Amino acid sequence: MSRQKTYKYEWAERLESVIQFPKPFFSACQGKWNQAYFKNSNKLVVELGCGRGEYTNGLGKLFPNMNFIGVDVKGDRLAAGGREAERLELTNVGFLRIQIQFIEDFFLPNEIDEIWITFPDPRMKDRDEKKRLTFPFYLEKYLRLLKPEGIIHLKTDSEPFFDYSMEQFRAYGLPILAETKNLYESEWNEDHFGIKTRFEKIWFDKGYSINYARIQNKKEA
Repeated sequence: MSRQKTYKYEWAERLESVIQFPKPFFSACQGKWNQAYFKNSNKLVVELGCGRGEYTNGLGKLFPNMNFIGVDVKGDRLAAGGREAERLELTNVGFLRIQIQFIEDFFLPNEIDEIWITFPDPRMKDRDEKKRLTFPFYLEKYLRLLKPEGIIHLKTDSEPFFDYSMEQFRAYGLPILAETKNLYESEWNEDHFGIKTRFEKIWFDKGYSINYARIQNKKEA
């Protein structure tokens, strides 16, 4: 491991905004994010695969009356996000270091209002289908954790992954509130407030179109 990456991991250990093992709240956060961490009853929004937290911090800055948690397994990335949240003095932003397949160990059913899936690894090889973040194994977890009528946002530069994901959403009979293969030329562009992740900027500058969908949970209360 490089000295720079080691330094970032040390930052993740020190930052209050980065929740990871063995910090006390790591094993006690399930169902208590608003009550014990944010200390309010605002809406809870979770970004999966948040990387350096550009989207989590961007939304947190724009919506101070909502709570945001960025989830990623890379401690150095979360350290970057945590430091930026600290610089911006965002008290409504936190980061959780876990593998997404274990997300139900850290949130209770009906605890989350919105989930953002931003530019995940498409994993379009057939042997990797089960690792896609919209594979039924994952999708069913999200639906359990979301409140009734909760929202899933998907942004990706990969059209094959987007098509696959839309097939999964439709197979579950989920209401599709927005769907476009060219976000920045669509009627939903303004809903994104100009926030771009690092990878989104890279692909957008190379001329790739950005795919976006907004999906609603339909389970009973």
